[in-house]
Amino acid sequence: MTSIQTVGVAGAGTMGAGIATVAARAGFKTIVFDTRQDALDRARGQTEAFLTKSEQKGKLPPGAAAATLDRWKSTTELSSLAQCDIVIEAVFEDLAVKHRLFQELGRVCPDTTIFASNTSTISITEIAGGSGRPDRFVGMHFCLPAQLMKLTEMSPGLETSTETFQRAWAFAESMGQKPVATQDTPGFILNYFLIPFNNDAIRLVEQGVAEPGDIDVAIKTALGYPMGPLELLDLVGMDTQKLLCEAMYGLTHESRAACPPLVRRMIAANRLGKKTGKGFHIYGDTKMFGA
Repeated sequence: MTSIQTVGVAGAGTMGAGIATVAARAGFKTIVFDTRQDALDRARGQTEAFLTKSEQKGKLPPGAAAATLDRWKSTTELSSLAQCDIVIEAVFEDLAVKHRLFQELGRVCPDTTIFASNTSTISITEIAGGSGRPDRFVGMHFCLPAQLMKLTEMSPGLETSTETFQRAWAFAESMGQKPVATQDTPGFILNYFLIPFNNDAIRLVEQGVAEPGDIDVAIKTALGYPMGPLELLDLVGMDTQKLLCEAMYGLTHESRAACPPLVRRMIAANRLGKKTGKGFHIYGDTKMFGA
């Protein structure tokens, strides 16, 4: 059993919306914060479409979509997160941005609130160091798309208390997630492999080796992946991939982690992926994955 009752999610982008869906669907009162009302409205609309489709497909019992949405609240006021037992940050992969957010959260949230970061590349210890409560800080990296994937990488910082880690672990399990313990190292488990792998797929396109659709079919067919790397990149977004690459390369100086030039050109052309309707593939809508 978990002692957590109310969950805060800071950031209403693709990851934040997915995490909020997971928490609300599991029965937790969930408060989603973003500074932009349009981001909150978009996340709410995507969540509603996803839950409605899940119910229609029989993946949720009748009435579950409405009940989940009733627990899913949004706000542009950071002070609304004061009632949360845990706040999960899902903002840009920028250490300074994360520090500012957690410093502000520290002024509004009680000492008992656990702070968690969904970062996939930045050191948990470094983020926790600017939070004001490094002993009550933990890494919780959800996989994209969070509303469908069960894996959550759980990473303690150097100062994370055993009690905090255990509470966060129990919370992950209570949401129906499959937590795995990782050390506080660049990329943890998943992105240590995934960022260079996805960049390799991008470079195949850059070099004209194959078309995006053929690369995706090859990977899905031969390796059994549910999504091809370029489909996944369209879901992640080119802007996010650039930030991931910069963070990972800055920490490891691994050449395969360096951002491919094609990513920057696609960003300049607003070919960000599914959220703009065009990336490596063309999309007829910008609904949440699975909707």
